[in-house]
Amino acid sequence: QEADLLALPIVDAEGRLVGVFTFDDAMEVLEGEETEDHARTGGAEPLRRPYLMASVLQIARSRATWLLVLMIAASLTVAVLNAFEAELEAVVVLALFVPLLIGTGGNSGAQAATTVTRAIAVGEVRFRDLGLVLAREARVGTLLGGMLAAVALPAATLFLRFRGEDWPDSLRIAAVLGLSLIAICTLAATAGALMPMLAKRVGIDPAVVSAPFITTTVDATGLVIYFLVAKALLSGMMAGG
Repeated sequence: QEADLLALPIVDAEGRLVGVFTFDDAMEVLEGEETEDHARTGGAEPLRRPYLMASVLQIARSRATWLLVLMIAASLTVAVLNAFEAELEAVVVLALFVPLLIGTGGNSGAQAATTVTRAIAVGEVRFRDLGLVLAREARVGTLLGGMLAAVALPAATLFLRFRGEDWPDSLRIAAVLGLSLIAICTLAATAGALMPMLAKRVGIDPAVVSAPFITTTVDATGLVIYFLVAKALLSGMMAGG
């Protein structure tokens, strides 16, 4: 594609012609690689046959291994919740925003990973660009987190007031949510850019460590950020609880 050629000669070590690699051959290879990458980006192994020709058992087998790996990785989230059980018991309302935060962090990381993985695949970025890519994604994550926080702050405050919380507590909890969104989105975007580039560096397909694995990892680290911010801003409420 870069050379605008319809075919390439294949030669041996002595320069003798042994075959021809044509454009349609290249398209078949490209289709196979993209199919494999899409499957692994979604947390599954490629079926290596048309979908309707694969049995239910074959489809389940292609997904089972990754589901098991991701389930084990998700146990980190359980460990984090267990570690901050006292904070949750003191300010129960914090639990309401856990799905929102881990979902947002996972999606932010997946977006970054998908963008960087594709940039790697088409040769737009290389490992030497790591610092530039991380700095850019950190800024993007901070900007996105700030935008989401600007929406979440008033919405969460009104929601908490509707539930019966007083204004000061509602504002403090909403501030925890807003600051956590900024920090989590920044972390997720940076991690989403870092992991595919490191994977490529060590010879692993970046798609393997793409969206599902990053989402699971960011879930746990995002919760740590959330509860640490809550401890810092809601110490009085927790002491009272």
